[in-house]
Amino acid sequence: MSKQIGERPGKRLHRREVVKELLAGRGDLLVVGGLGAPSWDITNAGDHELNFPLWGAMGGAAMIGLGLALAQPKKKVLVVTGDGEMLMGVGALATIAILKPKNLSIVVLDNERYGETGQQETHTGHGVNLAGMAKAAGIAQTFAVRTQAEVARLKKRIHAGAGALFAQIKIDPEKLPLVLPPRDATLLKNRFRAALLGPDAAHQ
Repeated sequence: MSKQIGERPGKRLHRREVVKELLAGRGDLLVVGGLGAPSWDITNAGDHELNFPLWGAMGGAAMIGLGLALAQPKKKVLVVTGDGEMLMGVGALATIAILKPKNLSIVVLDNERYGETGQQETHTGHGVNLAGMAKAAGIAQTFAVRTQAEVARLKKRIHAGAGALFAQIKIDPEKLPLVLPPRDATLLKNRFRAALLGPDAAHQ
């Protein structure tokens, strides 16, 4: 079998290759980046006015994505977050399951580590199954992703917008150079609003 891009013998997927694949040809996809490395990853794939990277609010990424999906039902919304961040906001899965937004996808980059505070192990390193938790909450489309070929298939599902979706992608716990989005939260908010709602959004 030929080696897939992003796969390395004896190692898990490379997080930035995964995110580049998911965001390639993204169109008008709205993307929320969870606190820390996932926000660096979406920025590495290309800083974009429809990116909303979180500089704080740990545990809030999925609920911010849900709010966007409900407010903008004609737009596809993708949340890219980490296992530690998702574990802190795991109750969001129940709310998403009940509301069933067809345009919301949650992708968890699971390196089994709290990468921003010293690489301490998270619960997923001890057998906790986030995809299983999402399924038990009632999210019908749940996936455990381990190969780059599965990432490509996942991308198609995200753009299909056929119901709330949750995917847990196992990635290498390596530390990578930071690729930071703008630090100004007001700038991030305003450019996102303007890109989504038009140039008069600041006055609405």
